[in-house]
Formats: sequence, C-alpha cells, structure tokens
Amino acid sequence: MDDVETRELRYFLAVAEERHFGRAALRLGMAQPPLSRAIRQLEARIGVQLFDRDRRGVRLTPAGEVLLRDAPAALDSVRAAVRRARRAGAPERRLVLATKAGSSHAFLQSLLDTHQAAVDAGVPDAVPIDVELCEIGEQAGLLLDGTADVAVMHRPFDDFTGIESVDLHSEPQVAIVPSSHPLAARRSLTMAEVSSVPDLPIARWPLADWSYPPGPGPEVHSQSQLAQLVALGRTLLVIPRSSRAWQWPEHSAVPVLDAPIATTVLGWPEGRRTPEVDQLVATALRIEDDSEAATA
Repeated sequence: MDDVETRELRYFLAVAEERHFGRAALRLGMAQPPLSRAIRQLEARIGVQLFDRDRRGVRLTPAGEVLLRDAPAALDSVRAAVRRARRAGAPERRLVLATKAGSSHAFLQSLLDTHQAAVDAGVPDAVPIDVELCEIGEQAGLLLDGTADVAVMHRPFDDFTGIESVDLHSEPQVAIVPSSHPLAARRSLTMAEVSSVPDLPIARWPLADWSYPPGPGPEVHSQSQLAQLVALGRTLLVIPRSSRAWQWPEHSAVPVLDAPIATTVLGWPEGRRTPEVDQLVATALRIEDDSEAATA
C-alpha cells in the first residue's frame, strides 16, 4: 500500500463531514471532479471503499467511519510535528510556556526571573522563554498541537490526557465573590454554602471536552468575562488561593475550607521532555524547595 498523503486525508474529512462531494469541493475551494478523483485514489491506496455513493449524496462505509474517527488525530499530529520542527530549526532555540492568564502569578514571575538569570549566566540547556497566555483549560491543547513546549497547569481542573507532569506545590482554594455581597464579610465558607447561594450561582467552567456541567450559573469562556460577571454580582467562583492576582477592586476572596486542594504542576507532551524542558523543571523545583525552606 502506498503512503497516504495528508492532502488526501483533508479531502476525505471534508466529504465525510459534508456528506456531499459538491459541498465538500466548495468548502475546499476546488472543483468537484479533482476531489472525486482524489477520493478514489485514496480508496485505492488503502484498498477499501470509504463511501457509498448515490444520487442523493454519500454515506460512510464501516471503513470510512473508522477513518473519520482516526484521521483528525493523525492530521493534528502532523501539524504539531511541523510546529515543533520549525521552532527547533529557528536560529535561536526558545521554549514556549503556556499558562492561563492570571494564574499562579507570583510563582510564574519567580520562575521566569530565575530561569532568565540561568540563561544570562550561560547555563547549559537554559534557553529564553516565550509566554503564551491562554484561557480556561487551553493548556493541554496548546501542548498537544505543538504550539507550546511546557505549561503551568492545575490538578484537579485541567485535562492531563497525553500529558506528563511534575507536581510543584499544593494550596487551598478561595471563593471570589462581589465585594458588595454579604458573603464577602464571612471569614470562611464551605462548598455547600458557595454552591447554594440563590442570587449568586457558581460559574460553570468548561470540561475536558469543552462541554459544560449542568447548573444555573453562567458558562464562562474567558478570565475577563468571568471577572466582570463577578463584579456585576452575577456569579461567584472557587479558585486556587494564588490566583487572586487577577482580582478586581470589586472582588473579595473568602477561604473555602473543604474545597479540593489545588496542585500547580508543570506539564509537557508525553515523550517530549527535552533537555530544555528538564532545565526549566529543575528551576521550578528549586524555587519550590527554596520557598518551603523559607517558610519552615
């Protein structure tokens, strides 16, 4: 069997998703006859029929269903490999570190400053860092698609499928509430209390598959949206204590005594712990060791 080309997989996905050669050709910006020929060539390469064709359109065969399930991941892997290769071949080697905006600010500042000092001192495998700020839950995707090399992530909130990681530190969580709300005057809260405030439903964060859990609270898509909804008295949220860096003056933070412990970690794609990532991990662990010694 000849090797399948990525172009053929893209053509296949367009037809499989549109269920129509004409619409797929329009989506791809090409004429229908070359698209039909490309699909026949793909079927010949694989040695199976991928579509049942009739005058009303096309239907996937069982073989086509399997390819539809697996092809997107294959194309994503190729794109990720290309992105990583481009960075590796750049005149100056750099690491891209992804982190949720406003998250673990004090730790991140210390990490960047300490690591840059190692770069300036010429420490082997210490390379400059570019920071890729992202929204809620996007770190894993940026790692897996090759956009980032390493990411600051948090258990138990982020998706770690396909990600290796090292734990750095754990901390309690706080509720961020409007400063004008009666909850702001409390010394502490419980999860039962923050989950049952009639006029202040807890914000709903996206799950790993980007769906949202049921509930009356608003679906949040970005940190800025979330901050404004809290300030307007429309929602509250529970976050790691160190994430208070992005608080607005209209916010108050109240400890939540029984909230799950949040653990900050450094993550990278499975099997891709390079010497440069190793150096950054060593720096992060040294910062944590120094911090623990200072508070002991």
